[in-house]
Amino acid sequence: MHGPTLVTDRALGPDLARGFMLLFIALANSHYFLRGSSVLGGYPQEGTAVDSAVIWLLSTFVDGRAFPLFGLLFGYGVARIADRQRWRGPRGVRWLLWRRAAVLIAVGLVDAMLFYVGDILAMYGVLLIAGAWLVHRRDRWLLVVAVALTALNAIPSADLSTVSAAGPDPSMLPPDPVAMVIHRLPVALVIALVGPLGFAAPFAVGLWAGRRRILERPPRWLTTVAAGGIGAAVLGAQPIALALAGAVAPPGRAVFEALGALHATTGLLGGFGYAAAAALLASRLARRPGRVTTAIAATGQRSMSCYLLQSVTWAVVFTPFLLDLSGALSVTTTALLATATWAATVVLADRMRRAGQRGPFETLVRRVTYGTW
Repeated sequence: MHGPTLVTDRALGPDLARGFMLLFIALANSHYFLRGSSVLGGYPQEGTAVDSAVIWLLSTFVDGRAFPLFGLLFGYGVARIADRQRWRGPRGVRWLLWRRAAVLIAVGLVDAMLFYVGDILAMYGVLLIAGAWLVHRRDRWLLVVAVALTALNAIPSADLSTVSAAGPDPSMLPPDPVAMVIHRLPVALVIALVGPLGFAAPFAVGLWAGRRRILERPPRWLTTVAAGGIGAAVLGAQPIALALAGAVAPPGRAVFEALGALHATTGLLGGFGYAAAAALLASRLARRPGRVTTAIAATGQRSMSCYLLQSVTWAVVFTPFLLDLSGALSVTTTALLATATWAATVVLADRMRRAGQRGPFETLVRRVTYGTW
């Protein structure tokens, strides 16, 4: 059979990683909506001691760590699709991937315009248009691309979200529907077109790993990747995490930007470490997965639909002409909201699994990608 992968044939590792990391995506996205008299790295600085502790946790383990993992998993999935569809030939595989990219771009831009302007689906679609040319490249090319783009992204910049002193702009919190369209369109296009540069490195590594099915058949050295990647991410985050939490005073601008680049670069290693840890855990749980493991994996199988449900939540809760809670919620309560949102999607995904239903957007992507299969 040459159609899409059946649910029974899916590997637990990648799905478990996607499902759990959707929690980190929710935590990473939601705090950027918060307003305050002083904001740094997307965090209001006038919170309580509990807020400071939450800021430290998020900036150490979540910010800049979850998105590289999703980039790696995206490349991993593309590699598996290409392998399964190799009977089409290189040109046929590219056209199949481009159809998939078209759906991601269309859905992502709608999400960005109506719900969450920071949507990454359109960006993934643009990345896939270019990435389809990498699918059949040799391993050496993939690793060279990954190293080169990692070095490029390690250059200090004032545009890094972790060092920004600005609060949410009108594109995130539009005062009315007309302003929403006016402000969001250019921002959404910039994210879609420029964002792939930040995700191409983990995508290329994901293609390399997917060819070897490393997350499905984890080798022994993956333990080193898990420990080393997560350890490097934790250590590399500390200068920024302590400054954002108010434990130390932020250094001068140039030094702060350099530390922000360190935070981002080690976050890439953290994403690899999280992926390795999920694969190792899945290898132990695969024979007898419990109810929680099965539910989180079901969320990973419906990651696009669950991700879009998060966007709807942010729109309802934070948009000024809806509930307008961006100035009322704290860092801690927003983290609780993000966790509750993720938990709700886990319950929903598990119910869909029990009913034998795919996610609606996963079904859409498959129909456009594979046609009548």
